Parts: sequence; C-alpha cells; structure tokens
Amino acid sequence: MEFDHTAHPNPTSAARLEQILANPGFGTSFADHTAVIDWTAERGWANPRVEPYGPIALDPAASVLHYAQEIFEGMKAYRHDDGGIYTFRPLENARRLNRSAQRMALPELPEELFVASLEELVQTDRDWVPNGDGEALYLRPFMFASEAFLGVRAAREVSYRVIASPAGNYFGGELKPVRIWVTRDYIRAAPGGTGAAKTGGNYAGSLAAQQQATAQGCDQVLFLDPTRENAVEELGGMNVFLVTADNRLITPELTGTILEGITRASVIQLAKDRGMAVEERRVTLDEWGAGIADGSITEAFACGTAAVITPIGELVDGDRSIASAGTGEVTTSIREELLGIQTGTVEDRHGWMHQLA
Repeated sequence: MEFDHTAHPNPTSAARLEQILANPGFGTSFADHTAVIDWTAERGWANPRVEPYGPIALDPAASVLHYAQEIFEGMKAYRHDDGGIYTFRPLENARRLNRSAQRMALPELPEELFVASLEELVQTDRDWVPNGDGEALYLRPFMFASEAFLGVRAAREVSYRVIASPAGNYFGGELKPVRIWVTRDYIRAAPGGTGAAKTGGNYAGSLAAQQQATAQGCDQVLFLDPTRENAVEELGGMNVFLVTADNRLITPELTGTILEGITRASVIQLAKDRGMAVEERRVTLDEWGAGIADGSITEAFACGTAAVITPIGELVDGDRSIASAGTGEVTTSIREELLGIQTGTVEDRHGWMHQLA
C-alpha cells in the first residue's frame, strides 16, 4: 500500500523554522505535514497519504466527540551524526497501539503500515528534526472514531493520523529532580478498565489530580491503588522505578491498570545488562517511605517517551514529605545509556533503533 503525497501550498519558511528549532519547547509547534490512513468496516484500511497539516473536518456527531473512542502513541525521531534520522523501537509502539485498539474496539493497524506512516512523514518533514543536545522530533500517531453516529457501538469509520512536533527537554532546562504530589482523592484506573490502553480518557481523568499537584508546587502527580494497600501505580504519564542499596531495581508490576511503557521495558533490559536484579511487583507507598528513611532505597526515578528518565526528588503526601537522594548514580547512568542509544552515540546492542530517513 503506497502513500500518496499532496504538495504543501504554504510550507514554513526557512527563517521561521530556524526560529522554532532554536527553542523547540514541547508540543507547541507542528511540522508541515500529516500522514493519514482511512478505515471503514466495508473496505478496511485504504487511501494512505501525506497531506498538509491543518484542521480536521469533523462532523459534530462524530463518535469520538461523544464516546471518546480514541487511542494514541508517542515516540521520537533523532538526527544522528551519520545524517540519518532514527526512531526507537517503533514495532513496540505499533504493537501497543494495537493492544489499545483491541481494548477500545478500534481496528488494528498492520505493523508495517504503522512504520511506513512514520517513514513517509519524517522523510517529508526531515528539516523539522532538531539536532540540539537532547532534542528530537516528537511523533504522535493517533486513531479516532470519525463516523457520524450517536448510537453506542463501535464506529464503522475511523481515521489514523501522525503529526510531528519538535521537542526539547520535557521539564525544561537542566536535568533536576522533580517534586511529586501523592493524590488521595483520585485513582488513575481500575481492574478491568482502560489503564493499560493509551487512550485520551485516561489522561483527561488525571488532569484534576495534576491541577492539585500544580497548586501544591509539584511537577507531577503519583496515583495509588487504595484496594492494594496504596500500591504505587504510575505518574500522570510516566512509569516509576526505585533503586536499592543492594543493586536491585523495583518497579510496579503490570496488572492491567498500568500503561506498558516502552521506555519502562527498555530500562528493565538495560538494568539487567549491568547485572541488577529487577523486581516487577507490588510496591506500596509505605515501603517507599520506609526504604528512603532507612537507606535501603537510594534513588527514585520516572520514565516515559517525552521525559525519557527524570529523577524524583521528593514525594509530597499531604503534610508528609518523602525526600530521596536526588539525581543518583544509577539514574544518571541508565539515562545516559538510553539517550546515547537513541541519539546514536552509544552502541545499540539490542537493535532498538530504526532508520526513518
């Protein structure tokens, strides 16, 4: 299935693009094109194309607007010294997109089409890939129910798209430990729900808790599972890891309520490579606090596509504060290795990188 290309009538000027790439921020400017593939129950996937970026014509009765039948992915494209542009483990994103599609009653997209959509868009907008330290082109594949129909059933018309946005450091400036608010008022997901799907409703449901965090002077929010002795789940958009004094790496187990992070899986592999014992299990907030207090837990960090790895400096749980050591040696080492693989300065022993352009 070949992609059709439509000429861009008003591409961003070289001067304007230079200005954008000088200070890319995160998710505020968008590349000139978008990749699109249509799906209907009758035809399946059809009409793959790259077209100018712009507003989407959507019927007011489109199912996504009423029933939130929508999923997305997040990944980055990096410019390497050899001149090529690469992305990180795209087949894992394709597979997670399809797991999300199964949960949200959307059609699965063939993995080869997913990867081709990234290649076509990046080859078209390769000038949008920044080359500053830690910078990348953030790719956002997404799929939504476009059928105009108000009955409650799976949509029979769906749109898949990819947009791109140049990205700098997610938290801005120099890497520093973040401050985390522990919410006791909200949970992120429940057993049998959509916690393992990358769907917009999960993020919408986290925003009230994030507003609490911001009001308390915190950068992010930590969700707990009150039905399992306040087991740690994840942050609003990142997985959590704890480093112990005896060379163990602990992370909450995947129970169907936590997103299966691709960065998470990669961190686990890199930790095993260096001889660390990795434990995927229930970890409670009390265990976290006690471990910091007695020195058995020496570091805490969060990971995800946007932030990659960021150290957790303090948990704020009401009037209680759990302060970790800050940016520790293990956090720094794994982060540097992972970023090095992604940017092409460290050997890619696991074959994780895929050339897009």
